[in-house]
Amino acid sequence: MNLRHLKFFVKLAETEHMAKAAEELDISQPSLSYAINSLEDELGVPLFEKDGRNIKLTNYGKIYLDYVKRSLAELKEGTKYIDELTDVNRGHINLGFTFTMGQDLIPRLVREFKNNPEMKNISFSFKQGTTSELVKDLINDDLDLIFASKPNDHLLHEQINPIHLIDQEIMAAVPFNHPLANQDSVTLAQLSHYPFVLYSKKSGLRPDIDHLFDKYRIKPKIKLESIEDHTIIGFVHWGYGVAIIPHLPQLAPNQVKLLHLEADKNWHSLYAITKNNHFLTPSASRFLDFSRNYCKKNYLDQHKFI
Repeated sequence: MNLRHLKFFVKLAETEHMAKAAEELDISQPSLSYAINSLEDELGVPLFEKDGRNIKLTNYGKIYLDYVKRSLAELKEGTKYIDELTDVNRGHINLGFTFTMGQDLIPRLVREFKNNPEMKNISFSFKQGTTSELVKDLINDDLDLIFASKPNDHLLHEQINPIHLIDQEIMAAVPFNHPLANQDSVTLAQLSHYPFVLYSKKSGLRPDIDHLFDKYRIKPKIKLESIEDHTIIGFVHWGYGVAIIPHLPQLAPNQVKLLHLEADKNWHSLYAITKNNHFLTPSASRFLDFSRNYCKKNYLDQHKFI
């Protein structure tokens, strides 16, 4: 099926006149006749019939015209959408990020990015979730780009491309009336005397916490596990235990006492992750480059945590 022939068919159906249609299409009448005959031969039915000096659609032609118009309109919309996706100054980005990154880093990056007048026509859709949920959506092409922890499933590593973006300090959280609350820092050994409110194993942070426990040979007494930051902070606030959390300046200070953690690796690495060997739209690629440069300049190069 020739796309040009379909366009010729629509024009002839509008004009109902071979010479006029050929003139508006800027082609010869024999070329137009050949296109229509080719369509009719392929379909096996006549599309036009004579009507005096003019022509008109047959019943088959009327039915076919409706489908062709809709198909051409869909193709036009698809072409327009692809044009927008491949324009570095336009397009839409489906961005996913973990819960802790939504408090400050993601809205700040998007705001700084959109402050550039060239970026005003780039729009965003957002989705929060766990690292495993976001990686699944990325692989299924539901998201263009995600900001998350590196997934624990090594089988996924061949399908994704994680780029180290920034590091987040891991801290201890205790109630304000806790015996350790008068300190500025604490060791895992000191925390191990109390029950823990921990992130669940679905969290991208949990492997780093478990690694710390293993490294210092600590078997935590787990009182509660949760995937959600507010829940962990809430239970610590009301005295259910202590916690190890990422630095959450907008969430924690008025609820719990944050203590620096005395450990060999007291930070959690966060990544910008794309699908491996997969086309990334120019707008998404531009936002990725901006985010990497912003975090490198303001954090990694200065050895700062978020």
